[in-house]
Amino acid sequence: MTALWTGVREPARRRSRLSPLLRLLILTQLAFNTGFFAVLPFLSEHLGRAVGMAGWLVGLVLGLRTFSQQGLFVVGGALADRYGIRPVVLAGCVLRIAGFGWLGFAAQTWTVIGAVLMIGFAAALFSPAVESEVARQAVAHEEAGGGPRTRVLALFTVAGQAGAFVGPLLGAMLLSVDFRTVCLAGAGIFVLVLAGHTWLLPQHIPGRTRVHVRGGLGLVLRNRRFLALCCGYGAYLLAYNQLYLALPAEVERAAGSQAPLAWLFALSSLLVVTAQLPVTRWAGTRFTLPRSMVAGLLLVAAAFAVVAAARPADGTGTAGLLPAAGFVVLLTLGQMLIAPVARAWVPDLAEDGRLGLYTGALSSVSGLIVLAGSSATGLLLDSGLPAAVPWLVLAALPAAAIGVLPRR
Repeated sequence: MTALWTGVREPARRRSRLSPLLRLLILTQLAFNTGFFAVLPFLSEHLGRAVGMAGWLVGLVLGLRTFSQQGLFVVGGALADRYGIRPVVLAGCVLRIAGFGWLGFAAQTWTVIGAVLMIGFAAALFSPAVESEVARQAVAHEEAGGGPRTRVLALFTVAGQAGAFVGPLLGAMLLSVDFRTVCLAGAGIFVLVLAGHTWLLPQHIPGRTRVHVRGGLGLVLRNRRFLALCCGYGAYLLAYNQLYLALPAEVERAAGSQAPLAWLFALSSLLVVTAQLPVTRWAGTRFTLPRSMVAGLLLVAAAFAVVAAARPADGTGTAGLLPAAGFVVLLTLGQMLIAPVARAWVPDLAEDGRLGLYTGALSSVSGLIVLAGSSATGLLLDSGLPAAVPWLVLAALPAAAIGVLPRR
């Protein structure tokens, strides 16, 4: 009984040793994702039905949101290095509040596009600022003997996934009123975040130096080891994106509808929330950062191989959905290894004072890889090749990415 109680209390004691700033930033990620995912899952249907946009225009609007967010992460990261994280995070919160409020009342194409661009750019400001500071604090926590940095970053991942799980539930309840109420609730969450950070986020964080923006991008482009990490991480993100492209097609084939998708997404979220910390703790005692990344990419490749092996049988019904479930489980396990490790690796590759820039560049460069690869993936899935071939090609991509990772 004593041993069991000790095992339960140990994670709690470990979390209690986190600095107040780290706890604030981890809770920030929870709040960010809760507010964001309360709105985003319902946006495309609102644009199509309430606003009356054509399908191609809805796709364009969603693509612009992604570009204004992921594509501009490098800008937000550079600004965080130059001015510190407090003004950048606060400015991002103000823009997100304004963007959600505007979206709730937008009824014309140009107003919707303006609101969506504002929402995306807000995240391009606050997300790299918060992520880079979490990574820097995780390194300091590790150097002070508090445990591997990957455990801190795993907590950050769990908080984000919990927000992504709770947000849609909140949005679905409020959608019974109307979409405007959903948007205003999302804005309200960011009002609370803004108030909390105005009060709690330090004006100056010890150990963080400010550097000029000029010259930073050249450093990134000349850093071959960092670009190699971006390629490996981009291959993982391209594979993860198949949850929204290849998986729905497979579920539709096996079940005759996409209704089981909701359960598969819930399974993925539940796995991350419950198993991320144990998986990170297990991997931290056995793998270096490069080996953990390799193991994660192998699991991602295996996820596609499972579906490829089952496709010739053309199973349907409950049995036909088992390969899709196996795909989700293996892909999520790979994610649990890769996501904390990639963030933990960046501080070792970045120049002093440039961690925000490098954190943002990791998302921006990887996002460009996903943007280019998604179009090719769509063509591959519609190519008319034997059913297993597209899945085998997709399995080969993360496996091939192992060869470009930095060795140290």
